[in-house]
Amino acid sequence: MGVAFLMLIENIFPPIPSEVVMPWAGYSVSQGDHSLLAVVAAGSIGSFLGALLWYGVGLWIGKDRLSRWVDHHGAWLTISPKDIDRVDQWFDSWGGWAVLICRLIPGLRTLISLPAGFSNMSFLPFAIYTAIGTVAWTALLASLGWWLGNNYADLTGPLGWVSTAVVVGLFVWWLFRLLSQKRWSKNAANAR
Repeated sequence: MGVAFLMLIENIFPPIPSEVVMPWAGYSVSQGDHSLLAVVAAGSIGSFLGALLWYGVGLWIGKDRLSRWVDHHGAWLTISPKDIDRVDQWFDSWGGWAVLICRLIPGLRTLISLPAGFSNMSFLPFAIYTAIGTVAWTALLASLGWWLGNNYADLTGPLGWVSTAVVVGLFVWWLFRLLSQKRWSKNAANAR
């Protein structure tokens, strides 16, 4: 139950990484605390429910309302309405494959549900592609934790540094985009 809850929260609030939750659950399997099937099922259910939540948000908000919100408030996220249009076009081209593949990519796993919703992807294909990608991802991570077994504690230190470097890198990239966008806006205003 705890794994399902953590994976649900991970999908709602992406900074909680499944890359920590599921290998840890797999490690508990190696210690005889749980079965691998139960851990994968719990993680998949929690992750699937989180994906459904964001799909519902995308359906409810719709592309037009999201574009209007981004037009007024998207600057701090460094997102523009043009970005929403590009994502929508990309999603229309790839559809179900986008959902399946993105469910296997950290960071995009959660976000892909939003364009699936605002693009009005049919629920059944969304659910099928999401379920396949989610089970594959949680099984991979849990199996990795199970396989590492007693060596897991030796790897958490180096892996912690790697995940910290990724987060810092993403923050620097976001800050660069934000400052570039502010500079561009200022230059455009001065040119008028």
